[in-house]
Amino acid sequence: MDFQLTDEQRALKDGTRELLAGRFGRDRLRAAVEDPTPDRALWRELGAAGFFALRLPERDGGVGLGLPEAVLVLEEAGRALLPGPLVACQLLAGVVDGVAAGERIVGLCDGAREPLLWEHPAGCDELIMLDAGDGPADGEADGRAEGARGRTVGAYRSAPDQVTCAPFASVDPLTPLARVLDLPCTDPVAVDAPRLRREAALLTAAQQLGSALRTVEMAAGHAREREQFGVPIGSFQAVKQLCAQMLVRAEIARSAVYAAAVTESALDVTGAKLLADEAAVRNARDCVQVHGGMGFTWEADVHLHLKRAWWHAERWGTAGEAEELLAAGLIA
Repeated sequence: MDFQLTDEQRALKDGTRELLAGRFGRDRLRAAVEDPTPDRALWRELGAAGFFALRLPERDGGVGLGLPEAVLVLEEAGRALLPGPLVACQLLAGVVDGVAAGERIVGLCDGAREPLLWEHPAGCDELIMLDAGDGPADGEADGRAEGARGRTVGAYRSAPDQVTCAPFASVDPLTPLARVLDLPCTDPVAVDAPRLRREAALLTAAQQLGSALRTVEMAAGHAREREQFGVPIGSFQAVKQLCAQMLVRAEIARSAVYAAAVTESALDVTGAKLLADEAAVRNARDCVQVHGGMGFTWEADVHLHLKRAWWHAERWGTAGEAEELLAAGLIA
């Protein structure tokens, strides 16, 4: 059995990186810090490239690929720090009209979380809220209607003007937030809520992986160029050790994320998210350390990776929750 990426998967990954490098370079990244509203033209271009329709069947106008390919694409988006509700649009492309083509942008909230936070509220055309509970298997005991086979009505859709929300300070300047205070639960959507939560966690882990790998590149690149006492700082043992530890964390996270994309096991996804969160946060911190005083400045991009990593680490499962789930899985 071959666990290496196929030629087609490598081409997809390289093509996504090339597209984002050309359309969302450093100048656009820094502009997005000041105005993080999703770029509609870029969103439509991503839609035309199949970014959001990646997993839709070809008969429905999609690309017909699977979760492993979606992970590769989101990894590249995380590497580029591309702003916007990417995970929501990837998961809901077959649920909300216009999302697959990039013509509409949809947000996704988890009703089981408190506070109930909405990413990019000003940029979304619609909000989908997952019900706080998954409900019983038959979908009847709590009065919720049953949807298509294997799908229960565990979510509700709302137009932005129907949602009552309040501003909420975000640690990530690329991810504006609002706290949802009230929204109507009158327009149900038939989705598999547990699967959506699981896949949202995995795709968020993929973004964390991309960021972790990028900070390895940034730290190693700076260590090669920055000189102290007439030699590159990368020749110092302490700096070598930091960069080596960063690489180890990123590669361990990569193995876990890629494996979870194949098995789709809930515990595997939980473990992958835990490892990817740790790699993204700790690598960004170590990258700041390698950059020295410059790493703390607003002009450097390192802090953007750290702040994004902090935010994603709180999305779709925290470290404490993951540890409890994994421990329960070991003793079950």
